[in-house]
Amino acid sequence: MRRSRAILAAALIAAACPAASGTRGAAPQRVVSMNLCSDQLAMMLAAPGQLVSVSSLARDPRLSPMADRAAAYKPNTGRAEEIYLMRPDLVIAGTYTPPATVEMLRRLGVRVEVLPPAEDFDAIRTEITRMGALLGQPEAARDLQARFDADLAAARRRTDQGRAAIYEANGFTSGPDTLAGSILGAAGYANIAADYGITATTALPMELLVMADPDRLITGARWPGQSNGEAILDHPALAAVQPEPQVTGRDWICGTPFVTRAIRSLE
Repeated sequence: MRRSRAILAAALIAAACPAASGTRGAAPQRVVSMNLCSDQLAMMLAAPGQLVSVSSLARDPRLSPMADRAAAYKPNTGRAEEIYLMRPDLVIAGTYTPPATVEMLRRLGVRVEVLPPAEDFDAIRTEITRMGALLGQPEAARDLQARFDADLAAARRRTDQGRAAIYEANGFTSGPDTLAGSILGAAGYANIAADYGITATTALPMELLVMADPDRLITGARWPGQSNGEAILDHPALAAVQPEPQVTGRDWICGTPFVTRAIRSLE
């Protein structure tokens, strides 16, 4: 506690010399990302040496499809003190980054941009463009967007593959207006959540799932010992629906070009 207070005090004293040395018109030179999804886009688009730190989650191969690449960057745990002391001229946060952290960094003179999660393919295109603009790398963003569009066109299945259901911890399902729902639709499956008027992410009673009798069942990745909410995925009724359901993975988590691999995984 004393060490944390000392670091914060030093940061407040140093605030007289603003951390953000660049201007909004120039490409930032020291960028810190503190969100798993922005980590990936930043690693794809940043110029050599421009990105100095990504979140520690980016190194976890269970969560990040770029875990190997993330090992080259200094990890951060999202604390304002540690990020400030990296002397960034741009910090990229996410919608669910604690507001107090964002506010503290801004009060210390650090430029912080908050990116929302991309819940569909158009939003992914928008975030690629936005990240390219933030980093001063618009050409790299255009190239990445072109590759994404080509990969998405190749991955889409235009034939009817049947009806599918997404069922995760605590009995949650994802409707068509979510990233997982977009992946499902691009793979050619009708989402049974829509049959019950579900468009976003919410709980679906298991009885309704069983009665829907989907052709394909997709469940969340397991985190043993982390949550009792996963116990529902061991219910024998699910095994009766489909003994070996598909399991979502790291390509499903963030709205990035890696979603094309998630689509292909449903072939």
